[in-house]
Amino acid sequence: MEPLDLSKAPPRSPKAELDGLVMLPRTIDKLRATLPGGNPGPYRIPGFSQRMLDAIGVTEDELRQVVADARDDEDVATWLRAHANTAGYAEYSTMIRNRSVDDVKDRADLIKRYPILERRPDLYYLADMLEADDAEMFPS
Repeated sequence: MEPLDLSKAPPRSPKAELDGLVMLPRTIDKLRATLPGGNPGPYRIPGFSQRMLDAIGVTEDELRQVVADARDDEDVATWLRAHANTAGYAEYSTMIRNRSVDDVKDRADLIKRYPILERRPDLYYLADMLEADDAEMFPS
């Protein structure tokens, strides 16, 4: 896959899914941004993407290499079917869809990392928060 520059546009939505796994397309984009010639901008793997990797039993380095070698998303999905704990997909996806700001223990740290929460108290689900944060960073 080609590297991405995430200083110019955000990764795919945290709600996007591939092969039944929410966050996988976004994580692929973030990993593409770490490839030579890419730019991760403000994005990083620790957090939601790392939780996804932990849930499916794949390391960041393993998936980065798969992404580097892949032609497209389907190649990544095919590799994961053979090497990941696909049984964890549904549980992780449900958790991400339902995780809310109320589930975060350190609210002050969350607001520090995502100041949009101060301006948008209507944001309840963390996936909505990430989408709104992306939209604010990259207005159309």
